[in-house]
Amino acid sequence: MTDVNGLSIAILGGTGDQGKGLARRFALAGHTVLIGSRSAERAQEAAGSIGSGARGGANADVAAEADVVIVAVPYEGHKALLESLRAELAGKIVVDCVNPLGFDKQGAYALPVEEGSAAQQAAAVLTESRVVAAFHHVSAVLLMDPAVEKVDLDVLVLGDDREATDTVQALAELIPGVRGVYGGRLRNAHQVEALTANLISINRRYKAHAGLRVTDV
Repeated sequence: MTDVNGLSIAILGGTGDQGKGLARRFALAGHTVLIGSRSAERAQEAAGSIGSGARGGANADVAAEADVVIVAVPYEGHKALLESLRAELAGKIVVDCVNPLGFDKQGAYALPVEEGSAAQQAAAVLTESRVVAAFHHVSAVLLMDPAVEKVDLDVLVLGDDREATDTVQALAELIPGVRGVYGGRLRNAHQVEALTANLISINRRYKAHAGLRVTDV
């Protein structure tokens, strides 16, 4: 397993539920966690609510400081944010966990993305970064619940840089109960992002926080 000790982790969109949940778990694992937001004040408030040494700041500042950057922003602002941070994210592992979804009376559904997926869009924008897709199916409710010690989940990790995907798999396994599983090249990220719509349907029907487990691996 890749050694990720000492890596600092920034989460862009860390004031949202998913970003804040991931930040909490990484902080509990002993890592330096930097929460980013358009508003440094909001980011600092979110970091204070997490505790465990988390810090908050403007997106550009935390992106420049961290070793690994997780993108957990709403899809609507995804491309514009990344375009504004090309310089700060150059040379870094950038983990995209954005799910391009729409919602109507029938529930959640996958939105078309010109580049194929949000992760591919990130790679097209961040040509000097090492883009990895991961953490699409992690329940924010479970991540934030202090009564949940272990999260029963496999995190599918996709990318074209083996060292980068190995690093993100190891980061996933910092969360007790979670296993990082290589899920293919970045070109296969679309179906992983889109599957989130199915999981939302499962959760609504069964009043659950469903995740995925891959068998025989």
